[in-house]
Amino acid sequence: MDQLALIVGLLLATVLAVGLGDRLRLPYPVLMLLLAAAMTFIPGFPDFELAPELILPIFLPPLLFATAQKSSWAVFRVRWRTLVLMAVALVVVSTAAVAGAAWLMIPGIGIPAAIALGAMVAPPDPVAVESVAGRVHMPRRLITVLQSEGLFNDAAAIVIFQAAVAATVAGTKLGAGVVLQFVIGAALAVIVGIAMGWLTRLITKLVTSMVARSAVTLVIPFAAYILAEELHASGVIAVVVTALETQRHARSQDAAERVTRTAFWDVVELLATGLAFGLVGLEIRHVIRDEGAAIFGMIGTAAVVCVLVFVVRFAWLGLLAISARKRKNLLQPTSPKEVLILTWCGMRGLATLALALALPLTIADGSDFPARHEILVTACAVLLATLVLPGLTLPWLMRVLKASEDGSHEKDAARLLAKRAQTAAISALKEHDLMKELPADKVALVKEKMTRLHAELLDGTLKNESDAEKRQRGRELAIAVQTIALDAARQEVVAARSEPGTDPEVADRVLRQLDLRTMAMPE
Repeated sequence: MDQLALIVGLLLATVLAVGLGDRLRLPYPVLMLLLAAAMTFIPGFPDFELAPELILPIFLPPLLFATAQKSSWAVFRVRWRTLVLMAVALVVVSTAAVAGAAWLMIPGIGIPAAIALGAMVAPPDPVAVESVAGRVHMPRRLITVLQSEGLFNDAAAIVIFQAAVAATVAGTKLGAGVVLQFVIGAALAVIVGIAMGWLTRLITKLVTSMVARSAVTLVIPFAAYILAEELHASGVIAVVVTALETQRHARSQDAAERVTRTAFWDVVELLATGLAFGLVGLEIRHVIRDEGAAIFGMIGTAAVVCVLVFVVRFAWLGLLAISARKRKNLLQPTSPKEVLILTWCGMRGLATLALALALPLTIADGSDFPARHEILVTACAVLLATLVLPGLTLPWLMRVLKASEDGSHEKDAARLLAKRAQTAAISALKEHDLMKELPADKVALVKEKMTRLHAELLDGTLKNESDAEKRQRGRELAIAVQTIALDAARQEVVAARSEPGTDPEVADRVLRQLDLRTMAMPE
């Protein structure tokens, strides 16, 4: 009962942290972590025990699914180079750098165990980045880079970590087979994700209940993750591919379902994020309590690794910026200011904690896992340094660098998409036989409504009719518009969403306005 009460308390604290974060302009996951860590030092505070192997399967599927729904295959087609360099290559470089430093500074750790440490602190957390970056009006281009990196870097880090731990336990060397293991696991995960996306579409066609169809999207991410892991593939990639496939095959006629699903997933993402970071804060107490005074002797090594993590990321992004200027590639950082911002956003989180807790206690011969205490303390130090410090200072950094956007770029993009939607709606009506059958006064009503569609998609307002005559005119107009114009407009925006250069979140915002207008139309 104590643990259940603790979970409910953390969920309630999440809601309060969101409100406090809005007032203080601070990310609520960071506030949750600090709050939970402080609460654990209250005398008599109950312990919370969660098996390490359950942390990733419980929290990663819903959070990754929620984040991946904001992207699209078009984004990955355009950004594949950045994705490989950030989500895979940077993880490998960070792992190598941290492993080298740990091998030199920690006595008896051994190369495989040092690589395990490097892998657990290498991947930034997409959940932490998303919650922080969106609150400081960071340029959309940089947010998309961080989102793309965060969706796949966990997969690379987990494969390296598992291979390094297996080599440590068995007392063998870590071979080149890790690369082949990653490629095979990624390929299998893509197949699983496509299959689960197809299953989702099948279920949504067979099930008539809108609530049930929305609920299936909560079950599918867990199913995709577990199935992929059972096949020794990447559960992370499987969940991401499932989300992208589900998004790609969204039907234009499911306006009400999309509105319901969006609201549902906003709530799931908020509560799951708050609970996850609250549990991270609780686990920090266990590390401090278990290590005791020995922690002070490990601070030097932990501090060096923390600094190294920032330096490696800064140097790697600097090289990408130089390359981007030569190639005129705007899909990567192009200035020292952007390099500094992206470096400061390399926040570690759930994956780092889960991998640290997943370290075995002993190896095959029964002896202790090499330098396990030092690895745990170092991992927690990196988590705190990269999450709390940047999370609390990023708003200040954005103001100093004058890097925040005023939203004009997104407004221009939304205006362009709204204009395309309006043009598509008008074209569809002109070509439809229904317009030829309507009397002249009804045609005038349709034309008048279409001239207002562009503005209504931008400001999101729905004009309420004040009398019976206007309501009747709205019903007559809805018959002509609901099945023809809005459907054509939505198809145009969906097509635009898949085009290179289109911001998927801006397109989704316009699509939501179309869905709201469809739902508001009288039967």
